Amino acid sequence: MTTASPLRLTRTQWLICGIAAIGFAFDIYELLMLPLIIKPALAALGGVGVGGVPLLVPGSPEYVKWARTLFFVPAIAGGVFGLLGGYLTDRLGRRRVLTFSILLYALSAFASGYATSLTQLLVLRCLVFVGVCVEFVAAVAWLAELFPDGTQREKVLGTTQAFSSLGGLLVGGANVLAANIAIHLPAIHGGHEAWRYTLISGVIPALPLILIRPFLPESPEWQRKRDAGLLKRPSFAALFSPELRRTTILTTLVFAASYGLAFGAIQQLPQILGGPKGYAAVLATAKAAQDKAVKDAESAGKPTPNPGRLKQIAGNATDEAVARVTIWQEIGGLAGRIALAILAVRILSRRALLRVFQIPALVFVPLFFWWTAGSLGNADTLAPIKIGIFIAGFFTVAQFSFWGNYIPLVFPLHLRGTGESFAANIGGRVFGTAAAWITISLSASTPPNPAKIALMAALVAGGYALVGAILTRWLPEPKQGRLEE
Repeated sequence: MTTASPLRLTRTQWLICGIAAIGFAFDIYELLMLPLIIKPALAALGGVGVGGVPLLVPGSPEYVKWARTLFFVPAIAGGVFGLLGGYLTDRLGRRRVLTFSILLYALSAFASGYATSLTQLLVLRCLVFVGVCVEFVAAVAWLAELFPDGTQREKVLGTTQAFSSLGGLLVGGANVLAANIAIHLPAIHGGHEAWRYTLISGVIPALPLILIRPFLPESPEWQRKRDAGLLKRPSFAALFSPELRRTTILTTLVFAASYGLAFGAIQQLPQILGGPKGYAAVLATAKAAQDKAVKDAESAGKPTPNPGRLKQIAGNATDEAVARVTIWQEIGGLAGRIALAILAVRILSRRALLRVFQIPALVFVPLFFWWTAGSLGNADTLAPIKIGIFIAGFFTVAQFSFWGNYIPLVFPLHLRGTGESFAANIGGRVFGTAAAWITISLSASTPPNPAKIALMAALVAGGYALVGAILTRWLPEPKQGRLEE
C-alpha cells in the first residue's frame, strides 16, 4: 500500500506565503497598536490646561468620548469600505487588491505618527483600518485558491495566519523599544514621544512588497474563469439568497463573538494596568523611572527635569511596563494559532474545531478579568496576570485563525471575497469591535476606575462569548477539503 507524498511548496509558493505572512502580521500589528498608544496620544493631542496639565485625562467625559471614537469609528470605516474591498477583490482580482491594501495601511500608519490633532489621527486610523480590513479578505481568498489540495491549503492558511500573533508580539516589542530609545530619535514636532514612533513603524510591510510585487501570481482559478468569460458578477444581494442566507448570517454573528472577546476585554488590559490608578507594579515602575531621572541629573550636576519632562519619562516607563505584560497575551495568541493550524487537519468537523477554543474562552476570560479587578492593588500578582493573559490570548486569538480557514470553504469563488468581507468586516470589525465601545461606555467614571473597567470587560466578554457558543450549533459544515465553485 502506497501513500501520497506530501506536496512540496515551490519557490513562488514560498514567496506567496511570505508576503501573506507579512500582511497578516502587520494587520494585527496595526489593530493592536491603539490600546498601547491611546492614553499618551490623547494626552498629547487633546491640549493642555493650567500648568501644562493635559485636558484629556483618563476617566473624564471628553477622554471617554475620544477613546470610544478612536476605537469604534475606524472599525466602522474599515467595515464599510472593507466590504467594498471584498467586492473589488471578486471583481478586480486578489493580488491587485491585496497589494494596494497593504500600501494604504502602511503609508497611513506612517503619516499618523505626525498627526497634530485628534481629528487627523482619527482620519488616518480610519485609513489604516480600511487597508487592514481589505487586506485580510484579499489574502485569505488568494491563498485558498492558490493551494487547491485541501490538506495543504489548511496548513498554509493556518501557518500564515499564525504570523498575525507575531505581529502582536512585534507591536509590543516596538512599543517597548520606542519607549527606551525615543529620546535618541529625531524629534517630531519638537518632542520625543514614544507613541509617535510606534505608529510610524507600521510602514515596514510596504518595504518588501514594493520589491516582490512583480513576481506574485494571480489566483489561477479566478484568472481562468475571468479569461474564459465564466466569472459570475459578485453582488451583496447574492449573499442573502436562499442558498447562502444561513451561512452569511451565522458566520457574521459568530465571527463578531470572537472579536468581541478580544476587543471587549483583552484589548482593554493596557487601560486597566496603565491608568493613573492602575496596577500597583506598573505605577511603581513609572515612579522609579522618575526618581532615577532626578538622581541621574543630580549626579551629573544638571538641573532637575521639569514637571513636563518627568511626566513624559513616567509615561514612557508606563508604556514599557504595560507592553511587557501584553506581550504575554500575544505569545498565548501565537501558541493558540499554531494549535489551531495543527488541529485543523485532524478535526474534521469545523464546529467541533471552533468549540475546542470557544468553550474554554467563554469560561476563562470573564473569570480572569473579574479576578484582575480585585488584584490591581497587589504588585505581587504580576506573574498570575501574565499567565492569565497568556491563556486568554491562547483561546481567543486562535478563533481568528479559524475564520481564515473556514470562510473560503462556504462561499463560491465569485462571492468569496464579498462573503468573507461581509463576515469579517460587518461581523468582526463593526459588531465585534463595538465591544470596546460598550466596555468603555459602561466603565466611564471620574476619576477613572481600572477595577470597574476590568469588571465591565468581564461582563461584555462573557456576553459575546455566550452568544457565539450558542450560535455555533447552527454554523454550516462545509464539504471536506473542497472549495465552492
